[in-house]
Amino acid sequence: MTLFEHDAPAYVVEAYYQANSDLELIGVALSSLGIAIADFSCEAVPDANWVALSQSALPPVTAGRFTVHGSHDRCRFALRRNAIEIDAGEAFGTGHNATTTLCLEAIDCLARRRRFARVIDLGCGTGVLAIAAARAFANARVLAIDNDPIATSVARRNVRLNRVGGRVRVLTATGFELADLRSAPAADLVLANILPRPLMALAPATRRNIARGGMAILSGLLAHQARQVGAVYVAAGFRLVRRCVSHGWAALLLQRR
Repeated sequence: MTLFEHDAPAYVVEAYYQANSDLELIGVALSSLGIAIADFSCEAVPDANWVALSQSALPPVTAGRFTVHGSHDRCRFALRRNAIEIDAGEAFGTGHNATTTLCLEAIDCLARRRRFARVIDLGCGTGVLAIAAARAFANARVLAIDNDPIATSVARRNVRLNRVGGRVRVLTATGFELADLRSAPAADLVLANILPRPLMALAPATRRNIARGGMAILSGLLAHQARQVGAVYVAAGFRLVRRCVSHGWAALLLQRR
């Protein structure tokens, strides 16, 4: 249900039903509450992905060297090396949330000082961070992981669309619970833009899966949550390198000791 002020104290109220509703019964029910109604009507709403439709005209976002844009801006940005095309939809990560922007800026900052060969993106969503890592680190192999099969389906599509499919592998799994990781060399960069509670639970496993001196970029945190998450990772064997804050959100850059 939505409520809009209309020449106060009058309001426009919109209610959504899964099936056709009886307007006469609705009118009787509202009248019994003593609510004066000027007029009301009912209309069918087409079945569509309204989230995607409402966000289809989102403006491009610039973060460090990266520009994240939708398909509606393809003609403007498609030829730029660090342009990443991501359409809004059922998976998280279009660059319009500050957490994604902070992670992209951190990747850009690291790429100016170091090269990484093996990157893991936990909770990859649309795959935007995995794609950015593949663009920033020319020879890196990137493993993008999410526990939501819808997200991994979206990420695979975006990886192909952005022409990094040869170096980015997308898998459906929870955390580091993959047989492939047990025998593989440790990562030298882990990206995780998820939520505070799972981030803290993953601290020991993150340390086990990062080589000594390797880096981690963590976000999905409100600014006031960053201290607690950082403390958990310091206790697990990391050094806090930097904390960045934007629009009330935070990202942590850590290095395994």
